[in-house]
Amino acid sequence: MAEPTDSAAAGSSQAPPPPAPATEQPAADTSTLQSQQAAPADAVPPKADVTVPQFVAPSSYLRVKPSAPVRAAEPAPKSLSPLDREQRQGLQAIREFLKVRTSYDVLPLSFRLIILDTDLLIKKSLNILIQNSIVSVPLWDSRESKFAGLLTSTDYINVIQYHCQYPDEISRLDQFRIRSLRDIEKAIGAEPIETLSVHPSQTLFEACTQMLKTRARRIPLVDIDDETGRETVISVITQYRILKFIAVNNEHNTVLLKKTVRDLSLGTYDNITTAKMDSTVLDVIHLMVDNNISCIPIVDDDYRLLNAFEAVDVIPCIKGGLYEDLGGTVGEALCKRPDDSPGIYICNEEDRLDSIFDAIRKSRVHRLIVLDDDNKLKGVISLSDILKYVLIHGEVDEHDLSTKPDYRERHGD
Repeated sequence: MAEPTDSAAAGSSQAPPPPAPATEQPAADTSTLQSQQAAPADAVPPKADVTVPQFVAPSSYLRVKPSAPVRAAEPAPKSLSPLDREQRQGLQAIREFLKVRTSYDVLPLSFRLIILDTDLLIKKSLNILIQNSIVSVPLWDSRESKFAGLLTSTDYINVIQYHCQYPDEISRLDQFRIRSLRDIEKAIGAEPIETLSVHPSQTLFEACTQMLKTRARRIPLVDIDDETGRETVISVITQYRILKFIAVNNEHNTVLLKKTVRDLSLGTYDNITTAKMDSTVLDVIHLMVDNNISCIPIVDDDYRLLNAFEAVDVIPCIKGGLYEDLGGTVGEALCKRPDDSPGIYICNEEDRLDSIFDAIRKSRVHRLIVLDDDNKLKGVISLSDILKYVLIHGEVDEHDLSTKPDYRERHGD
């Protein structure tokens, strides 16, 4: 259809269009319409310096206005491959499982719980851990009747640092109590570890999220009495126990996770800190502290993996409070591991995530060392890496959690 034209403006002999209704005419336009209607007798002529607005002919309202630019249609999302579809299906099913299961569900039917009072001597606490083959224990403040955090290998490493920085204080170390650990942290400038806990009735999804945000490998379950407000330590759950719970109860979902370690970029592959078998234990401890890591792969001159020294390997080295005997080699320290030590688990970049879950289901896997075909070190996959992928990969809030290398947890195994 042709665009209507303004006949009056074009000077055509055709009759001008009817004027706009009175309700639509601006009052200031009456002088322009003098040729069409007479002005009242008492009308005051406009002053010469008054600017009269341009009259808008009614046909102007009929002209087609230029439309807003049309946005190009967004390309349709690519359809997922069968492999991606299965991977997403498996992840979503596991997440839904974690959202309906509580921390209580992870606990075995029968277990023992050891809790240490903060007034206990550090030296005695070390012997208790060794005698009971445990590497961490909840703490209780009997003075204030409340949960006081976890005692882990990190605390003993802090004591070793204190001994190195203040060698004249070696005679006092035997008299230090667990309560003194916070003073030791301040003296050596160590970052205090957050006293973290969750209620047993919270979902596993919430507990896992807390772990990832604080880079903790384990989290205590603390109940609170509704009437008295008194805290009760129920147990401690670890990343390993949670992942094993997933592997055992979701095998039909974990088998869908068929992407490889390489496809998922799972683990840390840059700036891996290593040591040699003849390195001293004290040197390796300093490497752990300086790099804020809990595991150091032990390699030979050709970068082939021989073993790995973990933070928990420090505990047997200071048995009996012998902090001055840390000049021994890593090889000697690894010989002190208990007979039931799970050892080191390895994989390569072509191994699939479902096979890793299968290993977790069958064995005590705390991390995997990634090797190439020549057994040379490539990277380290921690349980935090696996848990983070399962929990938030592809989610909007993925970047809300720590982006630091995940094998650098704050607590030992």
